[in-house]
Amino acid sequence: MTDYVLSDATRATLKTCSTASVATALYKRGLRNQFVQGVVPVAPKREVMVGQAFTLRYIPAREDRNPITVFRDPNHPQRVAIETCPPGHVLVMDARKDARAATAGSILITRLALRGAAGVVSDGGFRDADGIGALDMPAYYAKPSAPTNLTHHEAIELNGPIACGDAPVFPGDVMLGDRDGVMVIPAHLADEIAGECAGMESFEDFVMEEVRGGAAIIGLYPATREDVLRKYEAWRERTGR
Repeated sequence: MTDYVLSDATRATLKTCSTASVATALYKRGLRNQFVQGVVPVAPKREVMVGQAFTLRYIPAREDRNPITVFRDPNHPQRVAIETCPPGHVLVMDARKDARAATAGSILITRLALRGAAGVVSDGGFRDADGIGALDMPAYYAKPSAPTNLTHHEAIELNGPIACGDAPVFPGDVMLGDRDGVMVIPAHLADEIAGECAGMESFEDFVMEEVRGGAAIIGLYPATREDVLRKYEAWRERTGR
């Protein structure tokens, strides 16, 4: 468990950033496997998802341990995760990339949203995906899946290190999700990555404006010509970026 606490300022800055910029910034630091593979938005949202990870790990279900009656247990880890994920955090579920069964449905995810979670990410399935997609809270999954999680998954551990879509996720890491997918930012790098990526987004907006105006890529992206750098500085002054 990290002692890092995501500040309002860093959260706001990261909400202006893309998964692509974060991936590039982490790659420069030697981190190449921080993109959650195989998950997509249940429904696209205008706002970027940003929040610290609260994790739930599933293992393959063993039939004698997972009858439908286990949901009567008030300490069932899936239900406890919904009720204890802190506001502003993202519930991240490791289902071993197995979407044959749902890791949650619209009732649980609605409760999670109403409790103030910043989002939910699962590398397994969701049932009632249409209802989850209608929520304001961002949600990411592998695909729709009707069978209950008990048919293939056993919720086993809360808030420990997990893998989600092959990405390592430690409790307190910062999850950033846009329409392309989800990146995992190690907690100790979050403030640094936020500052760097804000600058990257500014430069790429400038580059896109130039490209749409007919500019060639060579010397522009990356900026290897002095005249391009001067033009970018003038653009920043003009736009306040």
